Amino acid sequence: MGQVELKMPKMGESVAEATIINWQKKVGDLIEVDETVVEIATDKVDSEIPSEVKGILTKILFEVDDVVKVGETIAIIETNEKNSTEKEIQIEHNTTKPEIENSINKIEKEIEKAKSITDTDKINNEKRFYSPLVKSIAKKEGINTQELNQIKGTGKNNRVTKNDILNYLNSLSEKIVKEKTIEPKSIQKTTNTNKSTSSIYTKGEKDIIEMSRMRKLIAEHMIMSKSISAHVTSFNEVDMTNIVNWRNSIKEKFKARENQNITFTPIIIEAIIKSILEFPMINISVDGTNIIKHKDINIGMATALADGNLIVPVIKNGNEKNLLGLAKSVNDLANRARNGKLNPDDTSGGTFTFTNVGSFGSVMGTPIINQPQVAILAAGVIQKKPAVLETEHGDLIGIRSKMFLSLSYDHRVIDGALGGSFLKRVAHYLESFDTKREI
Repeated sequence: MGQVELKMPKMGESVAEATIINWQKKVGDLIEVDETVVEIATDKVDSEIPSEVKGILTKILFEVDDVVKVGETIAIIETNEKNSTEKEIQIEHNTTKPEIENSINKIEKEIEKAKSITDTDKINNEKRFYSPLVKSIAKKEGINTQELNQIKGTGKNNRVTKNDILNYLNSLSEKIVKEKTIEPKSIQKTTNTNKSTSSIYTKGEKDIIEMSRMRKLIAEHMIMSKSISAHVTSFNEVDMTNIVNWRNSIKEKFKARENQNITFTPIIIEAIIKSILEFPMINISVDGTNIIKHKDINIGMATALADGNLIVPVIKNGNEKNLLGLAKSVNDLANRARNGKLNPDDTSGGTFTFTNVGSFGSVMGTPIINQPQVAILAAGVIQKKPAVLETEHGDLIGIRSKMFLSLSYDHRVIDGALGGSFLKRVAHYLESFDTKREI
């Protein structure tokens, strides 16, 4: 009989620890391979840790709400090569028959007890779990435990997520704005007794609203990026007519076969990856005075959430995927991002970022670099425009589908020649798209 250590797994470069949320198994429980043993949470997402072996859980080393570092052992599982439940119980030679039966009966009762626990029981537990990030926001905004317990959670087992508490704070702000009385030529200040909302001032016909905590964090992050990187933005207009026509011709067939949509995003990401292979010095980051050249091409894609926030899940090793693989990765990450199902590793390790500002109707944008990367590409809305077409019979005016690409890059390490050449290559791959290709 051997012992296997269940360790806190690595969950991305930026994640060094996680909080124990709930033990799905108790000491003495039988565990199957790939069966969930414990639930954990980071500041970004919730996850489950499965067992890699079949055995019996003999020791739990951390309690619920304990913060555990990556790589630390959190439990011990005893295994038996014979895979027999009764033989997995270590019995000394001098153990009596009644003691053996009592041990087996005890384990069987524990298994039945574990099975009888319902999600409702977990949700109604008096000790409701809150992640370290949620607790930090509540403390900073003056939300007490009683008020926190009233917030509806959308996370697993109805846990309160970061977005839940931020939405709660925003809803309080909106409520105050609607209920306050405007007094012309006077100044009034409205604050919540728990200090969970921003201050709102009214002066004549003007409302002055203090930034929410989340908006302050976004502002700080954007200023940090602008202060670190010397931002330069280059633009290129791309003829997307061939791609638009090709997509229109195959999208219904693709949806019927794959049960998902084919969008422009994977097509543009494919062009980005091809261009990075030709210009690898775009796929770098800066560490002090050192340039780190990344061999993996990991494309982050900015994804808008229903509450108006943004998250950037990452397509890992994009150069190893064909267009079908990219399409499935884009749809999978976008869906899981909007449903709060991303794993910690899904948002780490990006080496280049793409954002589709055209999805909101913008013609073009000047995106801010996602640190510690050195470049980000934005695609604007695709519009029909009159364009000059060169033919063997001379120049003609035709209707074409055009789109602006904008590349923001760090001028500390990327000069205009490299940035412009890379952007031009992306446009080339889009305009020379093979309309006869299958997916």
